[in-house]
Amino acid sequence: VTVWYPAIGSTDVANRSGGPYPLVVFGPGYLQVPSNYAGLLQHWAAAGFVVAGITFPRTNPSAPGGPTEADLPNQPGDMSFVISEMLSAATRPSSVLYGMVNSSEIAAAGQSDGGNTALALGYDSAYKDSRVKAVLVLSGAQYPFQGTGSWFGAGSPPLLATQGTADTINPPSYTNAFFLPAPQPKYLLCLSGADHLSPYTSQNSYASVVDAVTTDFLDQELYGQNGALGRMMSAGTVAGISGFGSQCQPGPPA
Repeated sequence: VTVWYPAIGSTDVANRSGGPYPLVVFGPGYLQVPSNYAGLLQHWAAAGFVVAGITFPRTNPSAPGGPTEADLPNQPGDMSFVISEMLSAATRPSSVLYGMVNSSEIAAAGQSDGGNTALALGYDSAYKDSRVKAVLVLSGAQYPFQGTGSWFGAGSPPLLATQGTADTINPPSYTNAFFLPAPQPKYLLCLSGADHLSPYTSQNSYASVVDAVTTDFLDQELYGQNGALGRMMSAGTVAGISGFGSQCQPGPPA
């Protein structure tokens, strides 16, 4: 687990003056690690969130015996475990995270297979973690996890989904399939001409939109900031780049 947290200036000194801070637990995609998303995760930390990026045991590129998606059903449990460990660390005076984490304000986020994991943690009754108050699924899907859970039951947390229209790995139909039955409040950001990974791992016009929209969503759902939802809708409505809708339509690369 790699942790980013609000710091004082450019130093590596934890800033407790504004804490405790909401927690965002993030799952990377298949063959990815948290550092690949450092720009996005650092943006969240700078905005006032403690961020825990998980290197999943069996889907990271250095997994013993080689990576395998067969371990996906275990990843929601991994994410719940990290939440528990982060909350525990925040109670220990010897930890840099002491007093830094608000145990009542937690979001699950992820990209691609990590998004599938966050989706299950928030909405599949077989894996649901009731501590999660908001979910962000970045170009993910509703993976057919093992178990007999039902989806999108009462008390489901708010959802933000993002999707590139030129994504050929997790195409728009994958996101549309879980977004449609998800209960309100929910928001779908379509990235016109974007591929599967670069809006979250590169510095480009899509990444700037994703940085702003996801942070505004977290401000709305975990901080309850007045005006955050309006800022989110404005930040995500960019001619030729992005917009909100009820579903995303496939399109050619930008």
